[in-house]
Amino acid sequence: MSRLTWYVHRLRAMDAQEMLWRAGRLRQRLAARPVSWDATADALFGRTRPEWDALLRDLRANAGRPVLLDQARAARIADEQPEAAAAVIAAAERVLTGKLAFFGYPPAGLGPIIDWNRDPLSETRWPSVSSERIDHRTADGDPKWIWELNRLQHLPLLAQAWLFTGEERFADAVFEHLDSWIEQQPPGAGIAWRGAFECGIRAISVGFALQGVRDAPGLTPERYGAYLTMLGESARRCWVERSLYSSANNHLIGELTGLAVVAILFPELPAAATWQRDALALLTEHADRQLLPDGAGAEQAIAYQLFTVELLALVYTLLALKYEPPQRLGAAIARSSRFLALLVGDSDPQPRYGDDDGGFALRLGPEHYRTVRDHLGIADAVVPEPAATRAGTPTIAAAWFRDALGSAAVAAPEPAADGYAPDGGLVVLRSGRRRVLMDIGALGYLSIAAHGHADALSVTVALDGADVIGDPGTASYYGHPARRTVHRGTRAHATVTVDDLDQSVMGGPFMWSEHARVRVRAVDLVRGVVDAEHDGYRRLEEPITHRRWLLAPPGAREVVVVDLLSGTGIHSARVSWPLHPALTAAPAEYGHLLSRGGEPVLTLAYAAIVPVGTEQVHGDEGTDLGWWSELLESREPSWLIGAHCTGLTPLAIITVLTLDPEPSRGLRITHAGTEIRAHWESGETARELVIDTGRDGAAELSTRDR
Repeated sequence: MSRLTWYVHRLRAMDAQEMLWRAGRLRQRLAARPVSWDATADALFGRTRPEWDALLRDLRANAGRPVLLDQARAARIADEQPEAAAAVIAAAERVLTGKLAFFGYPPAGLGPIIDWNRDPLSETRWPSVSSERIDHRTADGDPKWIWELNRLQHLPLLAQAWLFTGEERFADAVFEHLDSWIEQQPPGAGIAWRGAFECGIRAISVGFALQGVRDAPGLTPERYGAYLTMLGESARRCWVERSLYSSANNHLIGELTGLAVVAILFPELPAAATWQRDALALLTEHADRQLLPDGAGAEQAIAYQLFTVELLALVYTLLALKYEPPQRLGAAIARSSRFLALLVGDSDPQPRYGDDDGGFALRLGPEHYRTVRDHLGIADAVVPEPAATRAGTPTIAAAWFRDALGSAAVAAPEPAADGYAPDGGLVVLRSGRRRVLMDIGALGYLSIAAHGHADALSVTVALDGADVIGDPGTASYYGHPARRTVHRGTRAHATVTVDDLDQSVMGGPFMWSEHARVRVRAVDLVRGVVDAEHDGYRRLEEPITHRRWLLAPPGAREVVVVDLLSGTGIHSARVSWPLHPALTAAPAEYGHLLSRGGEPVLTLAYAAIVPVGTEQVHGDEGTDLGWWSELLESREPSWLIGAHCTGLTPLAIITVLTLDPEPSRGLRITHAGTEIRAHWESGETARELVIDTGRDGAAELSTRDR
């Protein structure tokens, strides 16, 4: 896609007010020039500098500020969780060796003196020019890697190691890294200052790290003055350059959280009171927008929901330690916990949908990736919630919050077996060994839906606590653009592709120019029936509506999925089922047999009202199909299986997924008028499915002995 095309799509995603705002912002950006740290300090504090030694004494005395990281708390945590503390110390030791690993990339050696503008993996050195003149979308290197380095999220690990051990080398490393960063990154110069979001996440890391090492001998008044200037400039940019309109997603939450953290932890900054007031006003408003009434994340991406909630949890914690936190923030965290706990239950695997870059709000533990259960442990420590208590796992991050707030786990109820989040558009159907999820929600958040995937009506299946049919993940952002295109497209997801086109139209790597919209006809948790459709293919010259019925009745050995393409003309259809890499797939007379470790797990049988064929692909380098991505910028081969057919619409297709080695036999389907009928045999039982397409949710599955 050309840059001109991208700009055209981006303009179409804006209303007139946003266009005017962005035009003004563009003028400001073009006029922006890097400034010196002295000039920055003048703007923050005036010509007469504060007495840095007095301000440092106030920091060490915790005057007027809440405290999360301190020595007494560290001693308690180390006594209670010695293994977790040892793991943090080991992670800090690795930082001292000069090696850091981000995403799915291998560890990179940074050398004894870090060049904060150099990506050693690609040997790309980002220019030290005005950050506003750097186009990260067309550069040779991966901007995600260099941004991650410059977020300085390793500093809180070093600060904790100092608190746990008292060894000055850990605290000294914090100061050395900050000193070199400030020397190399004057305000407004280089990729590190490209966007207020990066300023916000970096300010969180630096702010909490400084709190942790405030008593270290190496923190001199002069250093503290430099660090305070850096934090003040970062906070200023978080507000002045904050994301608005169609960009006001998790980036805005990150910017406002960075602003609030700096204002609360460093009240000596002249604008701190104003920053705190303004940040909290917008945070409470946008927390309600981005965490829907049922607790689902508006961005339709699980990873970004975790990230957003943990940002809110930081602010809530600091306010709870010194002020009265807004009830709306606590309510947002609690309802998110209830939603996430519904998805994972007691033993279900990590839910996966939408983009996932594995981002951390504040990195306090050594883990490379935050799971939903890890997150629920943190959220429960901040805002105790029974569902989170049951589903969450303890981490050292949760221990810091729980000790600071003195929060106790609340009585955990039995988990809900089934559930429906109508605002987020997700259905959970459980029975015995299986969990089935169906996505009947929006594409994403706001007009660009930046982190959504074209996966409307997708159905995923987990058995015995492990993924069988799942979401293939994100694969890449900038490192491999072709992989990103495939992994966010319809073909890679467990839904139907019509005429080999995506349901929604991509306008760029983080933008959709046309959104498929879902209409929910019926959700019946008691019978295990979902009936929904989307209009993504109405844009075709001969328009098509895709309607899908999911039948997963309690106690049934089968999960049945029926797809109906209604419209005019002849069209092709592909029903896709992406498999976890631990599974193997073998073609069979009836469809596919799935195995794990040589043991049969699931059979899939297909039929349509026209001749139907099966297909399977595994790790195809040419099409980028048949891959599974656990971490950004990584992937491993996995089977993508399914069925395909071409015919005159209306076109009906059925997939029967049988949860034991014995396949469904003799599967056939007919469609006449408003009635779809399907028949098959399973063991000694004959099964019949009748769907009345004229009535919402009218799907009945019956059985009889042969």
